[in-house]
Amino acid sequence: MRHYLIVVLLTSAALLSYGCANPAANKPKAAVGNAAPESNTAKPAGGETLAITPVNSKVEFVAAKVTRSHNGSFKQFGGTIDLLNNDPQQSIVSIAIDTSSVVTDEDQLTGHLKTADFFDVAKYPKATFVSTKIEPATANGATHSVTGNFDLHGVKKSISFPATIQITPTNVSVNADFAINRKDFSLNYPGKADDLIRDGVVIKLTLNVPRKP
Repeated sequence: MRHYLIVVLLTSAALLSYGCANPAANKPKAAVGNAAPESNTAKPAGGETLAITPVNSKVEFVAAKVTRSHNGSFKQFGGTIDLLNNDPQQSIVSIAIDTSSVVTDEDQLTGHLKTADFFDVAKYPKATFVSTKIEPATANGATHSVTGNFDLHGVKKSISFPATIQITPTNVSVNADFAINRKDFSLNYPGKADDLIRDGVVIKLTLNVPRKP
């Protein structure tokens, strides 16, 4: 009987540990610093302006508590890729996200994220990203490192993350899968319960933007 109880306890502990895996643990961490000057983010002369929309792109995230993880996304956003000479290094990516369009795999959580406890969408209706530098980089299987100013929850900081960028005659694709620390952007749940929420949040960007014929 004692042996049986030990087996049950060990099995339960293993299942609990598996279920509580941190989704951000094995993702590249975005480097965070002071927001950079945006004087170099003017649209490049002679470039193509390609429209980022929810039809051709996705902005998704994975957040977690100690008990489980949650998948989420933003359904309303827009932006541009200002492409110059088919060269990412000379180009600029900008995105504006409607924070009230957040959706998760749990209705109650979706509603809670919109409140002042988290995104506070009434006070901060937009989150924005504007690239300030794109350069070749092969770490984490990427083709480039993207640096830009990320403005979320009233906090504006520079972040750098790996991305895979491909340019063809018909489209431009940008794929990135990295983690940020929510506390860098003052996303702190009031009270002791904050300890039950993991700091790392996985950001998934999937841009597949068509070029004009």
